[in-house]
This record gives sequence, structure tokens and C-alpha cells, in this order.
Amino acid sequence: MTAVRPARVDDLSALTDIYNYYVINTPVTFDLEPYAPHQRRAWFDEHVDSGRHRLLVAENADGELVGYATSSRWRAKAAYDTTVETSVYCRNGATGQGIGTRLYTALFEAIADQDVHRLVAGMTLPNAASMALHERLGFTRVGEFVEVGRKFGQYWNVGWFERPMTR
Repeated sequence: MTAVRPARVDDLSALTDIYNYYVINTPVTFDLEPYAPHQRRAWFDEHVDSGRHRLLVAENADGELVGYATSSRWRAKAAYDTTVETSVYCRNGATGQGIGTRLYTALFEAIADQDVHRLVAGMTLPNAASMALHERLGFTRVGEFVEVGRKFGQYWNVGWFERPMTR
């Protein structure tokens, strides 16, 4: 069984490994170079154990991290503060097991009492699994930016999804 909990600083290396797989091998993120854990510390510190901006991890029975989900600031202007951008990443080989659903469900519960009105998520297209996850959890596709990122010598589209915090 997978347990979900708030991230700790000692998770940073495993979190970086999970993310770097997608940096190196997929267009899912538009980062082009992998990170060292210390380079991800500022990102980690943007997420706290309370408030709108959270970082939750999933660990298996052996204590190995198999995924994480975040709610982060969407835009810097204060009027956007009640909107958060969400993301979820599962370790390579741990997809399709319901981990993303468990992470997002726990994340939405964790921020349910915060001043959050809207959740948004962007994803590189095509990405049928991510689209299915977001739609299953109540996100609606609201738009698509065409060829806004270039990775692996190819241009990629980004689909945008949103959902109200309360449904």
C-alpha cells in the first residue's frame, strides 16, 4: 500500500530523481537539463506543511518514494493568489497504479480549508494518461497553446485544464 505524507527535506534527492527521469526522457517537462538535488532546494522551499502551496509524497511499503504532487503559485500578481497550479509526477515504472489519484486526492484534501478558489494544470500534449487523470478528478480542458515548447528537436503543445476547488 502506498502512504501519502508531506515531503521532508531528506526526500529531496528522491524527488529530484523522479523529476529528472522526465527531464531526460520525455517532453512532459520543458526543462532541458537534469538537476542536482541542491538545485531543487528553492523549489522545495516554496512548499510548506500548511497554506496553499504544498508538496506531498507517496511512498511504498519499503519507504521508497514513488511519486509526488504539488500545489504551487500560478502567477506572481496578488489577484491570482486564490488560484494554484497543480502537478503530479510518478516514478518511472510506478505509473498506472493509482498513485497519481491518491496523491491528488490527498493534496486537494490538504488545501481544502485554504483560501483556494481554482486549480489549474498544464500538460504537454499528447499525454493521454495525464489527461485522463485530470478529467477523472474534475478538471475541464479550457485551452491549448500550440507549439510553445521545443524539446528533442520538436515543438510541443500544452493543454490547460482547470477545476473549482470545491465541487
